[in-house]
Amino acid sequence: MEENPWFKDWFNSPYYHLLYANRDNKEAAEFIDKLIDHLKPAPGATMLDVACGKGRHSIHLAEKGFDVTGIDLSEESIAEALTHQTDKLHFYIHDMRLPFWINYFDFAFNFFTSFGYFKTQRENDNAIRTIAQSINSNGRFVMDYLNTHCAEANAMRNMEKDINGVHYAITKWTDAKHFYKKIIITHSTLKEPLEYIERVEKFTLADFTTMFEKQGLKIQEVYGDYDFSPYNVNASQRLIMIASKH
Repeated sequence: MEENPWFKDWFNSPYYHLLYANRDNKEAAEFIDKLIDHLKPAPGATMLDVACGKGRHSIHLAEKGFDVTGIDLSEESIAEALTHQTDKLHFYIHDMRLPFWINYFDFAFNFFTSFGYFKTQRENDNAIRTIAQSINSNGRFVMDYLNTHCAEANAMRNMEKDINGVHYAITKWTDAKHFYKKIIITHSTLKEPLEYIERVEKFTLADFTTMFEKQGLKIQEVYGDYDFSPYNVNASQRLIMIASKH
């Protein structure tokens, strides 16, 4: 593993949380509602939210009566998530590349492109293995990833924004294997600008099919958006995969 991967510092930074503070919780809740209608889990089903962030999806799932556990590498995110903890909602600081509970959960979720950050294929495989091992023999795994083909065609290159006096200069680009986003942060309290570079791998449905199969997961359903429209390789905004353990 990388000793100091980009996501460990960036996801723990207050500037990261400020930049993404206004992610649409309403959209997230609506997606969870539609997902639960689609999956039809048993009452009180056990669920693992992998890379849960501050727990917005986990909280909504727990409010629907499920027993939910969220894990994330970011201490800052988990600290905030823990303020919502109940006897049916649990949060832990945990690296998805390392084993977690084994054969425990009915469902595992990885939402909002919370994957593809790692440097090596071995790390990717380890993360999928953690998830596959965490669900029971009848368990299902839902991964929500960007659709690489659509994202390549519609990548915005540059953007600037000011939030609470903090200035963000954002540049996006791609190469053969990754999407990149450079964020330069300036603020009156900073002696010099901070710079972070996000990197997300260009995984396709074929890539995920191979990675999942390697860990005993078989993709059963594929959708292209949060309304569960059919997946269109060139037009869909998302790549939402539902896999079962076999």
